[in-house]
Amino acid sequence: MAEATARRIDHDQEPAAAPHAALSDDEFREQLGLVIPHLRAFGRSLSGNRDTADDLVQETLLKAWAARKRFQAGTNMRAWTFIILRNLYLSQMRRARFKGEWDDLAADRLLAAPASQDRHVELADMQRALMHLPQPQREALILVGAGGFAYEEAAEICGVAVGTIKSRVARGRVALEALLSEGSLPSRRESPGHGGRGALETIMGQVDDLSRDVDVVGGQHDEEDDES
Repeated sequence: MAEATARRIDHDQEPAAAPHAALSDDEFREQLGLVIPHLRAFGRSLSGNRDTADDLVQETLLKAWAARKRFQAGTNMRAWTFIILRNLYLSQMRRARFKGEWDDLAADRLLAAPASQDRHVELADMQRALMHLPQPQREALILVGAGGFAYEEAAEICGVAVGTIKSRVARGRVALEALLSEGSLPSRRESPGHGGRGALETIMGQVDDLSRDVDVVGGQHDEEDDES
């Protein structure tokens, strides 16, 4: 189980930690570098777009570095930076929707693996299916299933109750299974020139196991919200 985040964070503000026990710049840089592949994968799982994800990661790193003196040693760096990235993504989504430019599914922008490789084909199907889920369910599956966060940590990142996260994972699992079994996904599209596929496959590939084996009680929803 991943290390628990150190404290409750205000999701309307940039994540902050206690002013004491800060890491040195070198220590902070080292820890930040370790989470970059996970940030890229999380950004791409949310947005479905490599360029958008890269922009999100770059801005996340800048914000994290600017706040490094307020980062408390012992805090989960991955969870802390995921909160920053998620807040940036949601802000971007709100601005784009206000302008009438947001494509919720963005299926035509997803990576498609070579058809000759069965495992990659299955991964591409999973990615497209994920992008058909409501954003709250998608991020819950990514955080708990692929990211390895405990329900409590995922709830911390998303700013919701643990029961809500469990509900979203359960609903997302059922919806994924339905999409994959019904064969209703759009056709695969090749997207040449997308680099960095390995990191995305590493984190996304584990979602397939989650969709079958995650330990939640199907249909039991401790807490609900309008987006779940």
